[in-house]
Amino acid sequence: METQLDPTKDDLPLMANTSHMLVKHYVLDLDVDFKSRVIEGIIVLFLETGSRYRKASSTGKKGCQSYLNETCKTGSSEPCHVSVSNASVFSSEAEYSDFAVCRKGEKDTSDKNGNHSNEKQTSGISSSKNCCDKENHGNKDFLLVLDCCDLSVLKVEEVDIAAVSGIEKFTMSAELTDVSKGLENLRNQIVHELVTLPLDRCQEQLHYFTCCSQAPGCGELEFTTGTWSLEIRKQGVQTPTDFPHAIRIWYKTKPEGRSVTWTTDQSGRPCVYTMGSPINNRALFPCQEPPIASSTWQASVRASAGFVVLMSGENSAEPVQLQEGITSWYYYVTMPMPASTFTIAVGCWQEVKQQCFTADIQTEDEFSMPFSQDDFRWHKESCGHVEYPCRFQNPAATLQRVIPYRVFAPLCLVERCEEHLLQLIPQCLSAAYSTLGTHPFSRLDVLIVPSNFSSLGMASPHIIFLSQSVLPGGSHLCGTRLCHEIAHSWFGLAIGARDWTEEWISEGFATFLEDVFWARAQQQLSCDEEKEQQELKALLRWRRLRDEVQNSEEELQVLRPHKESTGEVSESGASFVKHGLKAEKVFMQVHYLKGYFLLRSLASTLGEASYLASLRKFIHKFHGQLVLSQDFLSTLLEDIPEQKESELTVESISQNWLDTSGIPKPLLEEGETWKECKLVQQVSAEVTKWIQANQRIRKSSKKKRKQDEVVFQKLLPDQLVLLLEYLLEEKTLCPRTLQRLEKTYQLRDQDAEVRHRWCELVVKHKYVSGYGDIEKFLREDQAMGVYLYGELMVNEDAKQQELAYKCFAAAQEQMDMSSAEVVAEMLF
Repeated sequence: METQLDPTKDDLPLMANTSHMLVKHYVLDLDVDFKSRVIEGIIVLFLETGSRYRKASSTGKKGCQSYLNETCKTGSSEPCHVSVSNASVFSSEAEYSDFAVCRKGEKDTSDKNGNHSNEKQTSGISSSKNCCDKENHGNKDFLLVLDCCDLSVLKVEEVDIAAVSGIEKFTMSAELTDVSKGLENLRNQIVHELVTLPLDRCQEQLHYFTCCSQAPGCGELEFTTGTWSLEIRKQGVQTPTDFPHAIRIWYKTKPEGRSVTWTTDQSGRPCVYTMGSPINNRALFPCQEPPIASSTWQASVRASAGFVVLMSGENSAEPVQLQEGITSWYYYVTMPMPASTFTIAVGCWQEVKQQCFTADIQTEDEFSMPFSQDDFRWHKESCGHVEYPCRFQNPAATLQRVIPYRVFAPLCLVERCEEHLLQLIPQCLSAAYSTLGTHPFSRLDVLIVPSNFSSLGMASPHIIFLSQSVLPGGSHLCGTRLCHEIAHSWFGLAIGARDWTEEWISEGFATFLEDVFWARAQQQLSCDEEKEQQELKALLRWRRLRDEVQNSEEELQVLRPHKESTGEVSESGASFVKHGLKAEKVFMQVHYLKGYFLLRSLASTLGEASYLASLRKFIHKFHGQLVLSQDFLSTLLEDIPEQKESELTVESISQNWLDTSGIPKPLLEEGETWKECKLVQQVSAEVTKWIQANQRIRKSSKKKRKQDEVVFQKLLPDQLVLLLEYLLEEKTLCPRTLQRLEKTYQLRDQDAEVRHRWCELVVKHKYVSGYGDIEKFLREDQAMGVYLYGELMVNEDAKQQELAYKCFAAAQEQMDMSSAEVVAEMLF
């Protein structure tokens, strides 16, 4: 497998040898320095041997049980009593450590290529291509391979966790007190006991993780870093079983690192945040990136006073002043998640407070209506995931319609957030609960991120990033995008794709559920109105999919590019994400759209009520786990007997929807049917009026301009988008028509989706009076403006090209790296 991991290609390598060792918990202790644009500190990894080395006698996982209904087990087992003479051995090797807490000023040992090593002779360690898939034969030392990129690794050492006061309680069995077996075995057994504590001792577990992370070191470990990995070894250790299970890494990020972006917010204050990079978090901390390496984490982050640290964590952290001008923020999670979902944002964010507002939310009785008795029966069944404090087994959580939430934004955007966003959050959370049931996460922070954010939104555990582009123009775009990101709590986070190439499992579901949530969040819609809105949305997405299929590489249009090999990894656990580094793929929506249309087709075939009931069943069965496409399809079809006689099978669905490029065959004829819906017919009528008005304006004399008495109808935001798309198909619209069009619908004040289409009209018809709108859009709506640069260049108009160069020069320094790369290819 590793022979295919060529950094010059557009595949993203996942180098970590997760079949050999798995990180179970991370402890991060970091300092954020805005002057040097560096995050520096230590990370401690607590590891277990991987599946290929796990003893056959290891205990199987327990079913998840409600931690509220169990009696407290803390201290229920008597700790093993260790004699003073034996206990003194725990810290006998502490002299190997120079220090046990983060220290700045470590010497950077990087070479001119940015690679690092503390080895006297690197030839003793084989490269990742040679080591990952081979057993350690003869005298070869075992290599722990972590995903790592754009990091300066300063030091790696083994942690003497046996020196921690009170740790002897984890040496339960007699064999662990046998010092003759060696301290290495003792330390590894303590880690095993610690990472496998029952869920009702999770707070105690976090406490001892903290204590162990601060324990003295007991010997430096050799390491080398390459383009994509950090390789660590201990001389003489040839198997994962004997490799240290607790290691500490000193490191610092690089200003050019691609996992975080250093920029300024809309108020001009410095900030840094994880922006959903194609390389995920490997340039933020050394980690195991493959989804199978799900882990828990805790982090202490220090920053100058006045900065707010937001993070994916179960707790709503409050700042603790350590010294004058420095505060610390602490977050933790107890639900194992892939390292790619770790999110951080540090800036001078202002919390947007409620202004005596009470959301008009449905009552408890109304919320019980969508669920059948079967739904509630699932709550009583054991979960299928590894043990953690699961909200699906928490009676109080299952009744919580709206989880606690906070909103943060730069100071200059606080008032805009108060206009719509604050009111929308409880409505959208309630709508999501009424559709899918229990919220997988206990709280939610929403942050309006800087203007260089390359998407409209991004969901992580306990936190959602939203672009400022969702705020103007009313509640529609803000509400629909919020619904989309909330849907990721179930699909994308609580249930993740086992193979990252199957991103449709996350994005297709979120796009489909976005419509369902938003219809319920509006509350006053009739069934007919809901259907009309969703058919209008389907037509818009159909047009977008058609255009994208016509203008993209075929191999990027396949939802399951590995086909039957999806989910397979190498012997070591290493793999790659096909096209994961292709810059333009970030802006493609084929996985959103084809996934959405597949789910819409299934819902139409099964009936929405039955379909949503099947979704809830799937969630209860697979939450906290990683899945493949066939897991969902099999679960859906096995529960519906009447489908067994039809042609709807896992194989046929995979062939028609997942494994081929282009528009799926079942979808080819559907595009015409949505044109018949009432909302679309209204738009068509308005388009006819505008075409006729344009013809009259062109024919009329400049001296004799009589007032046109045509009355244009008020349109919904999605109708406005479709209207402008239809008008884009017209060969010529004269300046006076465009002027009247903008004035009639106040297009400059509409949401970003509408303004984007308006800018396209301005470009096509070289409407000079609208060039200011383009410049403003490219500056403030970078998440949506990338392809406007291409349209400005394609006309070969000197003024438009000059505008493109001017806007790019102003935004390039702060622009997201993928966006800048794509735009540069268009311009130069």
